[in-house]
Amino acid sequence: MPDNREIKNEIKLVVFRLGEEEFGAPIHQVHEILRLVEITRVPRAPRFIEGVVNLRGRIIPVLDLRRRFDLPVDASPKNKQRIMEVEVEGQVLGMIVDEVNEVVRVPIDGIEPAPAMVADIAGEYLSGVGKLPGRILIMLNFDKILSEQETQQVTQVSMESLPGKTPENSSNLIQEES
Repeated sequence: MPDNREIKNEIKLVVFRLGEEEFGAPIHQVHEILRLVEITRVPRAPRFIEGVVNLRGRIIPVLDLRRRFDLPVDASPKNKQRIMEVEVEGQVLGMIVDEVNEVVRVPIDGIEPAPAMVADIAGEYLSGVGKLPGRILIMLNFDKILSEQETQQVTQVSMESLPGKTPENSSNLIQEES
């Protein structure tokens, strides 16, 4: 039986839900799945940044994926919401999702490119569509979920949330703590 490494002809995905849709992200990008904790709001943060959390002494920015994808923000049951701790281009972030369901293996030949119309809307962060018996997963690449400018905004939010820290004197603080 193989260990936790991916087998060459399949990929392991963490499956989560936003509204009625199921999404999948490569398991190697997800560090941890946490219950929803108190989030400290940061003034003047972009709309999709919910705030920051202190996770075992590390300040981590938290994004609301519903807002990031311009999905309706409804009254999802808070007891099922989770924060997925992920790594995005070397920076640790939290992503609020409605629910984390499971980890699945998707055969490489069961993955198709996103339809052209959807790919144009979704940008680079949509890596494809995974076909499983009776269901379809929208596959995300968290490394592409933020533009360069948005990544800088998230870094700035992280820095501003630390007393006495500014981007000028803490340029690599987030990366050093990961």
